[in-house]
Amino acid sequence: MPLRIGITLGDPAGVGPEIIRAALACEKLPRDVDCKVIGDVGNAVAGTPTADSARVGLAAMEEAVALAISGEIDAITTAPIHKARMAEVGFAFPGQTEFFAARSGTIDYAMLLTGGAITVALVTTHVPLRDVPELLKTSEIVRVGKLLDSFLRRRGIAQPRIAVAGLNPHAGESGKLGHEEIAIIAPAISELNHQPSTINYQPSCFDGPVSPDTLFFHLANGKWDAALCMYHDQGLIPLKLHAFHSGVNVTLGLPFPRTSPDHGTAFDIAGKGIARPDSMIAAINLAAQLVRRRT
Repeated sequence: MPLRIGITLGDPAGVGPEIIRAALACEKLPRDVDCKVIGDVGNAVAGTPTADSARVGLAAMEEAVALAISGEIDAITTAPIHKARMAEVGFAFPGQTEFFAARSGTIDYAMLLTGGAITVALVTTHVPLRDVPELLKTSEIVRVGKLLDSFLRRRGIAQPRIAVAGLNPHAGESGKLGHEEIAIIAPAISELNHQPSTINYQPSCFDGPVSPDTLFFHLANGKWDAALCMYHDQGLIPLKLHAFHSGVNVTLGLPFPRTSPDHGTAFDIAGKGIARPDSMIAAINLAAQLVRRRT
C-alpha cells in the first residue's frame, strides 16, 4: 500500500497553497506516497489574511489529526499558519506543535528542526527569553534528549552523537557567567550518558555543556549528529542560516509523524509565484521516511 500523507493547507492567504501545488508537481517525492491535501482555499485572497482564512487553517488541522488518529492517513505535513490570526479565532495554543500534542493526548513531546547537516531539538520553545532560565529543569533536558535520541535512531543512526548546548556565553565559564550549566545542564548530561546498554542498543554520547558560540560550526562539520538546545533562537538561528530553504520542523513524541516547512505564511510574497517549495518537499519526504521507519 502507498504511504498516506495528509497535507494541511495552512492559512490559504499565505504561501501554503502554492508551495503545496509546486511540491506535488515536482519529481522529488517518493513514488509510493499518496498525498491528500486537506483544506479549501475558498474565497481566500493571497496576501490578505482574514478571520475566515485562519478558520480554514484550523479546520484543516482538526480534520488531519482526526484522520491520523483513526489510521486513515499515516503522517501529517502542515503548511504554515499565522499565530496571531489564529488566536483571534480562538486558537488557544502557542503553535501547531502544541495543538497536535493536545489533540493526540501526547504529554511527552518536543520540537525538532532539521536541515542540511544541522538537527536541533529544543528544551524550551515559544516563551520569552527572560523566562528560559527559570523553565530549565534537569528532568526536561533529559526528557527532550531522549526524544532526540529516538528520532536519530529512527533515521538510521545506531549510536547518536549529541552536543548539549550551554545556556550562557562560554557555557557559563565555570560559573563566572552563570550557574545553570553546573546546577542543571551537567547533571542532565550525566543522566543521559548512563542509559543501560543491551545487545541491540548502544547508548548515545551526549557531550557538553558546549559553548553555543562554537557548537554549530562543529555540528555543521560532522562532529555531532544533532544538538540539544536550551531555547528557541539558540537552535533556529544557526539552522536557518545553514538551511533556510530546506529546513523541516518535526513534532517529536506524537503517535504519528508530523512535519512542516520551517517558514511562515509569507503573506508579503503570497500569490506572486516566487515562494520556493523546497522546505515543503523536504517536509513531505521526511514524513515518508519516518513512516517507513516507525518500527
